Amino acid sequence: MDLCSIQDIRALLDRHGFRFSRSMGQNFLTADWVPRETAAACGADSGCGVLEIGPGIGCLTQQLCRQAARVVSVELDRALLPVLAETMAGTENFTLLPGDILKLDLSALTDQFFSGLRPLVCANLPYNITTPVLQALAEARRFQTLTVMVQREAALRLTAAPGRGEYCAFSVYMQYFYDLNILFEVPPSCFFPAPKVTSAVLHGQLRAAPPVSPACGEDFLFQTIRAAFSLRRKTLRNSLASVFGHRRDAIAGAIAESGLPPTVRGEELDLKALALLADRLYEAMGNPPK
Repeated sequence: MDLCSIQDIRALLDRHGFRFSRSMGQNFLTADWVPRETAAACGADSGCGVLEIGPGIGCLTQQLCRQAARVVSVELDRALLPVLAETMAGTENFTLLPGDILKLDLSALTDQFFSGLRPLVCANLPYNITTPVLQALAEARRFQTLTVMVQREAALRLTAAPGRGEYCAFSVYMQYFYDLNILFEVPPSCFFPAPKVTSAVLHGQLRAAPPVSPACGEDFLFQTIRAAFSLRRKTLRNSLASVFGHRRDAIAGAIAESGLPPTVRGEELDLKALALLADRLYEAMGNPPK
């Protein structure tokens, strides 16, 4: 069975009475080069365990099982479970976990299934949960690489540099944990049914250590980052005031002590500048350095 053949896909789905779910945004690949190149790009080998999220009918899953020591796929749609039971039958290094990836303990999952293996993530992510899934994966700090297909617009946001229109708080957040780059784009014609958006495969390497080490701590750093982007097209001073209250003198002083002009906007700052700002703001608001 060719899991990238429209004819085989139709026959497979008809056998199981499967109906597409609009709420889950289901689209299955019909271009075999996409799962092949995605699996190759993740770098999985016999020393790796791969977590896949949203395996669909298993076209990427099959490729991953040929490379990795173990593949664990988490699927929310119970209607796809019998489909995967057929397409992955006899694959000994494959485990299917029914459930919601956002409700799983990723550290416990890694310990249970990938003991002694280098844990990676490789997946065609469900686009409606891209942000919370990536946040959960980053916060787990367990996965050495992320190789994921997302909407092109999401990939551009995640890899954006300061001053670009796509640059946002989540760009900075993910770049704190991972070194990210876009590998290739995937047009709508590669899917059945064809989506209305272009997709992209994104690769991220977990950083051995964060690129900054603010004295204020991670929690306050991330709070400052969110605040800096809270009012786009407004000055940094106004954005910070909207979150930290109206202590404008303290905020203005922190901005000045960070060497920034009073008219600067949050989207102009890189992670290093935001970390320095967070430290100065933490001190200005009466919190002693840690």
